[in-house]
Order: sequence, then structure tokens, then C-alpha cells
Amino acid sequence: MRINKFYLALTMLIAISPLFQLTARADEENETTNITFSAPVEIPGKVLPSGSYILERVDDNDMRDVVRIFNADRTMLYATLETVPVDRMNTMGDPSITLAQQGSGKPDVLVRWFYGGSSTGHQFIYPKSEEKELAQAKLDTFVDGKLVDGTQAAGE
Repeated sequence: MRINKFYLALTMLIAISPLFQLTARADEENETTNITFSAPVEIPGKVLPSGSYILERVDDNDMRDVVRIFNADRTMLYATLETVPVDRMNTMGDPSITLAQQGSGKPDVLVRWFYGGSSTGHQFIYPKSEEKELAQAKLDTFVDGKLVDGTQAAGE
């Protein structure tokens, strides 16, 4: 009888072990990234004032290309945005964002976001008229809050 209890306990431990792995990887699963903007930044449909934000992919298999933007303490949801997947050749260990410069006093535009260590990121969707302007704008890529030169960001 003692052996049966041992096997029962072992089976239960094996059965619940995946739950521990899912809990430990929660931040990786939804790609949570904390980011601070020193100036206002445009996202689809609105302008975020300078400050700290949380970017997070919706953790749902049917909505893998949806990103939520919260304030730093998660008390306010600023936006839930559809994105399109975008790939890069150079995988960087830290999160990166790409901003398009609009110039003439307008805020920079958030174009892409990559979670640290990921080769697939999120490209934000803008109206067609704005996409044409963004395609011609100068792009700046920031990795871990630091501007990287064009050769480092070329894989994006």
C-alpha cells in the first residue's frame, strides 16, 4: 500500500508541475515592458503625455497582436491597439521601440515595439494617410532607453 501512495503523490506532482512554469513565465508570455517617454508620444488615436507607461501584449491566443498601454501603476488603461507582427534580423536582449519624427512641433510617433530577446515585434497600425507620412519620416530606435545608430537597428 505504501508504494501506491508514493506513485499517487508522484503522479499528482508531475500533473501540477506545468502550473508552476506558467506562473514563472507570466511576464514573458504577455511581453510586459515598462517604458518612460521624456516628451509626448503619439499612438494610434491619441497623444500620450511624457511619463512612464506599461506596454503589454494581450495574453490570449485569439488576440496575439493586440497591445495594451497602461500608466505606470496600472490604474489607467490608455489604449488597446491592434498591431501587425513585424520581424527583425538582430535580436536584442533588451526591449526596443522605434519612433518616427514628425518635426514642426508635433510629437514623435510610436511605430514599433519589440520585447527584449524577441525577433518578432508589434507594428502599430495608423490611418493610411498617416502611414504614408510615417514611411518617409526619420526613424529612431531606442534599446533600453538609449538611441541606437542605424547599423544596430538595421535588422528591424
